[in-house]
Amino acid sequence: MAIKQTAGRDSLGTFAPQFAQLNDDVLFGEVWSREAQLSLRDRSLVTVVALVAQGLVDASFQYHLTTAKKNGITRTEVAEILTHAAFYVGWPKAWAAFRMAKDVWAEDGAAKDGKTLHQQEMVFPIGAPNDGFAAYFIGQSYLYPLSTHQVGVYNVTFEPGCRNNWHIHHAKSGGGQILLCLAGRGYYQAEGQDAQALSPGDVINIPAGVKHWHGAAPESWFSHLAIEVPGEGTQNEWCEPVDDAAYKSLK
Repeated sequence: MAIKQTAGRDSLGTFAPQFAQLNDDVLFGEVWSREAQLSLRDRSLVTVVALVAQGLVDASFQYHLTTAKKNGITRTEVAEILTHAAFYVGWPKAWAAFRMAKDVWAEDGAAKDGKTLHQQEMVFPIGAPNDGFAAYFIGQSYLYPLSTHQVGVYNVTFEPGCRNNWHIHHAKSGGGQILLCLAGRGYYQAEGQDAQALSPGDVINIPAGVKHWHGAAPESWFSHLAIEVPGEGTQNEWCEPVDDAAYKSLK
């Protein structure tokens, strides 16, 4: 999906319209949007290191740190990135970058917050906030695309208490979804059946046409890989939220 950027036009639209167009439409609209070649998270990592190397710890650097955080780079990771870079770009540049990074990740200041601990339990990144599907979730979820070609594979992470609405994967033939549980504790429930507790290593096969939901346990983070089973005429139908009282009764 192309990134909508207007900073160039907002700041330089009348003074340097060509530069503004290249900034907004080419750099962000095209280069940053080539997620199939390099994820947003990795592009943020490259950009942060490149700016530190030049000593450019200004407002643009703060913007890219904030973007890196939104794209899934954690407090622990940015500290390690800047520490590693310090040996190559210079200690003073790293010191200056750390001062700004501390402010950006200030709300994650607990030495070992729940998100950081959860990330350490699995190899795949948690990813960015799942804003595109926020309307179909109760609580905060995160999404990291692992494969968008041949077969769609996504790491979906749920904060404690987060779950998606009841939904159905429709298909004329084939279709459905497979869940591979990675870390934390969660639940899966098909309509008309009891909720099933999920732990790392569990596999759930969801046929097309089955109404269901899945998400974290009330007190635990939870991540699973969501694998889209190829089919003909596939589409998702989002339904009502999971009943709050029924969810809270789960053990």
